[in-house]
Amino acid sequence: MKKIKIAFAMCGSFCSFRKALDEALKLSKTYDLIPIMSFNASQIDTRFGKASDIKNELEEICNKKAIVSIEDAEPIGPKNVADLLVVCPCTSNTLGKICNAITDTPVTMSVKSQLRVQKPIVISFASNDALGFSLQNIAKAMNMKNIYFTPMIQDAPDQKPNSLVADFTQTQNAIEKAIRHKQIRPIIVK
Repeated sequence: MKKIKIAFAMCGSFCSFRKALDEALKLSKTYDLIPIMSFNASQIDTRFGKASDIKNELEEICNKKAIVSIEDAEPIGPKNVADLLVVCPCTSNTLGKICNAITDTPVTMSVKSQLRVQKPIVISFASNDALGFSLQNIAKAMNMKNIYFTPMIQDAPDQKPNSLVADFTQTQNAIEKAIRHKQIRPIIVK
């Protein structure tokens, strides 16, 4: 049986990279993954790791070169490159761009390209500002056709009251629902 093709796009929520890469590894056992990275994710070294090391690890997991340019991301939808796209992690910045049709990174272009052919997008959100200014974009995206969310939780409500982070371990469940155009429960309350 042919494996479902999933475009796996990473944005610059650097502190979430380890969890995102761990999920990519799990997903690679079931799906054919196509790696995509935003400019920041593929180029900025941080205390969470060197960009080149992160990119190499993602490429090794997916067994493919990462898409790191807007022009290489554009044909994803029209050429039927992926059945679904997951943005893991997705930053507030990227979600704001998606909600306002701003296409200036490989990730935002890949989302636009997938939506152009009405294929599902799964957002694994991670932001310290999710319950602040970014909440309006979460609400807007939740009402957009073909956009689905990995369940989110407040990761440290006492220290970061506006922070929401995807429960990355639920990414595959969110994908399985989104392929059938269903939303898994988007908010988890502990």
